[in-house]
Parts: sequence; structure tokens; C-alpha cells
Amino acid sequence: MDTIVQPGGPIRSVACRPLGPRADAGKIGAVRKAMLNKYARAFFTRVLTPFAALLLRWGVSPDAVTLVGTAGSVAGALVFFPRGEFFWGTITITLFIFSDLVDGNMARQAGTSSKWGAFLDSTLDRVADSAIFGGLAMWYAGKDANDLLCAVALFCLASGQVVSYTKARAESLGLPCKVNGLVERAERLVITLVAAGVAGLHTFGVQYVEWLLPVALWVVAAGSLVTVLQRMLTVRREAFEAQAAEAGEVAA
Repeated sequence: MDTIVQPGGPIRSVACRPLGPRADAGKIGAVRKAMLNKYARAFFTRVLTPFAALLLRWGVSPDAVTLVGTAGSVAGALVFFPRGEFFWGTITITLFIFSDLVDGNMARQAGTSSKWGAFLDSTLDRVADSAIFGGLAMWYAGKDANDLLCAVALFCLASGQVVSYTKARAESLGLPCKVNGLVERAERLVITLVAAGVAGLHTFGVQYVEWLLPVALWVVAAGSLVTVLQRMLTVRREAFEAQAAEAGEVAA
């Protein structure tokens, strides 16, 4: 029971319905995920700070690092993945993907963090993601043609863009979209690149690892679909709540 005090009115007690195990589990999972991302980012920030400082001393700008990192990721994906060289493609992409941490570190050290930098970084992230899943789709559409897996890779590409768009569009409408979702960009990249890298060991004679990549693509596709639905339902609820609040203000 919770006690509610109304101005000029009596003290009332009302029963509050518990959130239930599903809601509690969801909140706990979100907190754990946020903490993991926080500590992982803090670790890499400490590791990469000296390198970021060195680049600044050399006169390199954060925007240049963003552009080079994206170009390297795109090249690694579109040069190696369509030829089935998943191991070397993953190594190349992983090396360049760390630029996403370096450019932000440089901007903070130089005191040049800006909305333009954030916009450029987010935009080029979408370009790199498209190249990764596009490269995988090209492989499955090529020599070892597998139309189903090609379609799954393309779905991963498209749904990843929609996941980002739903939040950006909601925020442009003044809605917070207060939900992270099951599979965001970090999860999509980690699952896909780890699976691709391990599957690439098949070319070195390691057996039974080539199935990891198809499984990972199905997992990412399903997780991305769930995330899109989570965000859409959250925004729908927030939109109705905002409309109800506006109607209440007009009536008052």
C-alpha cells in the first residue's frame, strides 16, 4: 500500500500493483547491459587515451579519424567478405572500428566535442554497418549461392537501420523512446564479427566452424526485429501519454 496526500484533501492509501517478474527481469537485464557497456567503454578509453593524445599532437583531427575508420571498415567488409575471407575481413574491420572510440576521446581531450561530430559519427556508423552486412550478402549471393542467407543478411542490414531510425525519429518528435531493446548496434557487431572471424578459421583447416556465421545472422535478424517492435511499442505508449497530457492541460 502507498500513501497519497492530496492538497486540501484526505490522506488515502492505494494498493500498487507489483511490476511482476517479467518487468523486474527486464529492468535488471537493462541495468546489467548498461553497466557492462559502461565498464567496457571505460576500459577502452583508458587504453586508447595515450594514442588519442598522440594523434592530437600530430595535428590529426577527430573528424579525420572518423572518416579513416569508416573507410577502413567499409574496405575490409567489401574486399574480404564477398570472397569468403571472413577471418581477415573481421581482423581489418575490428582494427578500424576502434576509431569510434578514438575520435570521441580526441574530441574530449581537445575540447572540440560538437553536434556536428556526433552527427558525422552516427551517420558513418550506418555506412560501416551497411558495408558489413552488404559484404556478407554478396558472399551468399555469389559463388556459394544461398538465397535464404543472402536475404537474412539483407534483413540484418535493413533492420539495423530501422532500429536506429525509430529512436532518432521519436526523439525528433519530442518522445524519449526510453527503451534500449534486445539487440542494438554493439550487440549486432559483436555477434556478427565474432561469428564471422571464427567461421573464417575454416579456411585454415578448422572444422565445423563455418555454421557459426549463419546462426549468428539468424540471431541478429531475430533480435533486431524484436528491438524494432520494442521501440515501436514504447513510442506508441509515449505518444498516447503525451497526447493525454496535452488534452488534460487544454481541459484545465
